[in-house]
Amino acid sequence: MNSLFKALNDETRREIIELLKERDMNAGEISEKFNISKPSISHHLDILKMADSIFGKKKGQYVEYSLNTSILEDLLNWILTLKK
Repeated sequence: MNSLFKALNDETRREIIELLKERDMNAGEISEKFNISKPSISHHLDILKMADSIFGKKKGQYVEYSLNTSILEDLLNWILTLKK
């Protein structure tokens, strides 16, 4: 879960997650929404993938990214157990 907290600690990665809530997107589509380089977007996507918060699936010449809602549900359930 530490890698998930690290991934969510960055505003750009949280914005990427917000985008993927709406629909699956490839890296090019994601990068169009930001004013940073494509390699920087790829780095953010790699961190999100390592945290298991997103999936990448090859579709033709692109990788389409989607949100892994189960890991986020696990995080939410853990947070809810903190309340006594």
